[in-house]
Amino acid sequence: MRRYLPILVLLFVGSGCAALIYEIVWFQLLQLIVGSSAISLGVLLGTYMGGMCLGSWLFADYVSASEHPLKVYSKIEAGIGLYAIVLLFAAPFADSLYASIASHGMQGVFFRAVLAVVLLLLPTLLMGASLPAVARWVESSSEGVSWLGFFYGGNLAGAVFGCLFAGFYLLRVTDMRIATFVGAAINFAVAAVAWMLAGRAEYTPAEPRAPEVAPEPSRAVYIAIALSGMTALGAEVIWTRLLSVMMGATTYTFSIILAVFLIGLGIGSAVGSSLAKSSYARAALGYCQLLLVLGIGWAAYTLSESLPYWPINPLLATSAWFNFQVDMMRCVWTILPAACLWGASFPLALAAAANSSEDSGRLVGSVYAANTVGAIFGATGFSVVLVPLMGSQDSQRMLMLLAALAALIILVPAKRWIAVALTVVISVFAIRGVTKVPWLAMAYGRRMLTVSGTGRPLYEGEGMNSSIVVSQLDGGQIYFHVSGKTEASTETYDMRLQRMLGHLPALVHPNPKSVLIVGFGAGVTAGTFVVHPEVQKITICELEKLIPPATSRYFNKENHDVYNDPRTTIHYDDARHFVLTSPDKYDIITSDPIHPWVKGTATLYSKEYYEMVKRHLNPGGVVTQWVPLYESDPETIKSELATFFDVFPNGTIWANNIGSEGYDVVLLGTVEPSHIDLDAVQHRLETQEDMRRSMSEVGFSSPEQLFSNYYGRASDLKKWYAGVTLNNDLNLRLQYMAGLGLNFNNADTIAKQIQAFLRFPDDMFSGSLDRLQNLRSSIQYR
Repeated sequence: MRRYLPILVLLFVGSGCAALIYEIVWFQLLQLIVGSSAISLGVLLGTYMGGMCLGSWLFADYVSASEHPLKVYSKIEAGIGLYAIVLLFAAPFADSLYASIASHGMQGVFFRAVLAVVLLLLPTLLMGASLPAVARWVESSSEGVSWLGFFYGGNLAGAVFGCLFAGFYLLRVTDMRIATFVGAAINFAVAAVAWMLAGRAEYTPAEPRAPEVAPEPSRAVYIAIALSGMTALGAEVIWTRLLSVMMGATTYTFSIILAVFLIGLGIGSAVGSSLAKSSYARAALGYCQLLLVLGIGWAAYTLSESLPYWPINPLLATSAWFNFQVDMMRCVWTILPAACLWGASFPLALAAAANSSEDSGRLVGSVYAANTVGAIFGATGFSVVLVPLMGSQDSQRMLMLLAALAALIILVPAKRWIAVALTVVISVFAIRGVTKVPWLAMAYGRRMLTVSGTGRPLYEGEGMNSSIVVSQLDGGQIYFHVSGKTEASTETYDMRLQRMLGHLPALVHPNPKSVLIVGFGAGVTAGTFVVHPEVQKITICELEKLIPPATSRYFNKENHDVYNDPRTTIHYDDARHFVLTSPDKYDIITSDPIHPWVKGTATLYSKEYYEMVKRHLNPGGVVTQWVPLYESDPETIKSELATFFDVFPNGTIWANNIGSEGYDVVLLGTVEPSHIDLDAVQHRLETQEDMRRSMSEVGFSSPEQLFSNYYGRASDLKKWYAGVTLNNDLNLRLQYMAGLGLNFNNADTIAKQIQAFLRFPDDMFSGSLDRLQNLRSSIQYR
C-alpha cells in the first residue's frame, strides 16, 4: 500500500485544483442571481462550506466500510465533475425561477439560502467526503495520520494552482463554460486513476465498531481546531478587505491573496504532517495557536505600519505583471506566517485526536467538520457582524483573543503552565499593540504615496460591504472615498459629470416621472432629479447602508438634500439583484457604479444587465451609464461601448473632459432614436429656476452648452470597436481586461480616438436656426 500513497497525494493535487476552479466559477455564476452583497456572499459561502462540513461529518455513517475506499473516492470525483456540468446548464433556469419568486428583506435572504442549498449542497457534500473516503485506506496510526496530512497538503497545493490558473488565465482568456469543462476533465482523470489503483491495491475492511464517545482531551482538540478555523476565515475576511483597499480590488488581487493564503496552509500542513508522527502532537497544536496570536499581530502591524508606506510606487510601471509580483510579495510579507500556522493545525489536530481503534474515515470527517464549522462562523460572523460593528482594528484583536483561547484549551489540561503564562502575557501585549490603518490608506488605497495636499478626514466608517471616508482638502473641496478609491468630490469636473448623469436623461425625456439611480455615492446624481418638478418618484439602489446618511451630511448642498426628499426611496441591495427582482419600470435609469476594474463590478456593465435594464424602462425611457476613460486602455473602453451599444443601438456618447483633455464619458441609451428639441429644453430652463441654477453651477447655462458635449453615437463608432469581445455574464471579460489596464493613463488618447468619428447628428436635434447653428459650431469646434 505504501507505494501508492505518493500517487494519492498527486490525485489530491488534481482534486484541489478542480475544486478551486469550481469555487471561483460557481460563486461568479451564482452572484449573477443572488447578488454580491455581504449577505448574499455570506449565504453562498455558508452553504458551500456547510455542505463540505456535512459531507465529512456524515461520510462514516452513510458509506459502508466494506467498499474499497479508492472506488468510493473515484465515484465522488466523477460525481463532482458531472454535477459541475449540470450546474452550468441549470443556472439560467434557476435565474428565471428565482426572479419570479424573489423578494427583499428577510424573506429575500431565505430565498437566496434555499437557492444556494439546492444548487450547491450536493457537490459540496461530495467534496467534503473525499478526504474521509481515502482516509479509510490509511490506518489511524501516527504514520497513517501523517499521510492524511500530506493528502490535505496536496489538496491545498492543487488549490493554489487552480486559484492562479483560473484567476489569471482560464477565466481571462476563455469563459465560465470552458473553465467548468476543464475542472470536470480533471475530476474525471482523477476518478479514472483512482479506479485503476483500486484494482491493484489491496484493501481489507476493518471490523465494524460502534462509534466511541470522544474523551475529554479529544473534545478539547475539536474545540481548538474549530476555533482555529474561525480565526483563519475571520482573518481572511479582514485581511482580504484591507489588502484589496491597498493594492486595488481587481480580480487578480483577490486571486493573489487567496493563493498566498493557500500556499501558507500547504506549507504548514507539510510541516504539521511531519510533526504528527511524534508523541508531542497535542502540545504542538497548542503552541501553534499561541504562535497564531503573534502571527495575527504581525499581520495587523504590517497592514497599519508597513504596507501603507511600502517604498515602491505601483503606478510607476504600466506592466500589470510587474505589479502582480510586488503585490504577491506584499501578501507573503503580511499573511504567510499566520497561514502556515493554520495549515499545521489540521494535521496536528488529527494526530492529537487519533487512536488506533478508531475508524480513520470517522476521525478525519470529525476533525474536518469541526474545523469547517468554525470557519463558517468565522467567515460570516466577521464579515456580516463584527467588522461593521467593531471595525477592522478591534476585529483583529478579537482574532487574537480567540487564538489565545484555543491555545489555553489545549495547554491548560496538559499543565504546561509556562506556556499558559506566555499565552496570557503575549496576548495582552499583542492585543494592545494593534493600531488603526491610516485614513489615507483607506481613502486613497494604492495611490496613497502619490497624493499630495490630502487635507483631513471628516468621516471614517466600515460597513458590511465597504469602507468609506469623507475628506476635505485645504481649499475646501470635499472628497468621497470608497474602499481606497475616490468616487465623488465637489471638484468642478466631478460635479459636472454627476449632474450630467441626471440632467441629460431628464432633458432628453420629455416628461420623466419615475427614476432609478444605481449607486447613491455622494447623492449628487440622484439629487439632480430633485430640481425637476415633473419627477414624482426617485428610487435609489445602494449596496452599503453607511453611505447615504454619511455623504448626505457633507454633500447636502450639492445633492439638494435628496436623502430627505419625500419622493426618495432607498433600497439597500446589490444593483444587479435589485433590477433582477424588482417589478417596477422607470422613465429613467441612471447608473454610476464603481470602476469596472473592481472585482464583481463587471456584472453592471454586461450585456445581460443592460437587457434587464432595458426591460425595466417605460416606453420612451432613457438610460445613462458612466464610463471612465482614465485608469483604462482602448480595448477595455471599446468592449464597454460595444456591449452597451449592442443592447441600445440608438445609443449616444457624451464627454466630460477636463479642459481639452479626455477624462470620462456618459453613455445614453434609448429604445427609439433620440430626438432633442432645443427650444423645448430652453423653455424648461426658463420656467424652472432650481433646475437652471443646478445646471449653471457646473457650466451649463444654456441647452447648447449641455449638448455640446455630444461625442458620437453607435452607428458612427462601429468601425472603431468592431471585432471586440462583448462583456457578457458567462465571461465577464471586462473585469479581467480592466484589471490589466489599471495603471495606464490613456484617457486623452482614447478620447481623441473617439472624437475622430464625431459627426454632427442632423436628425437628432431640432429647434431655432440660431440654436442649431450655435450647437453645430460648438460640436465642430470640439
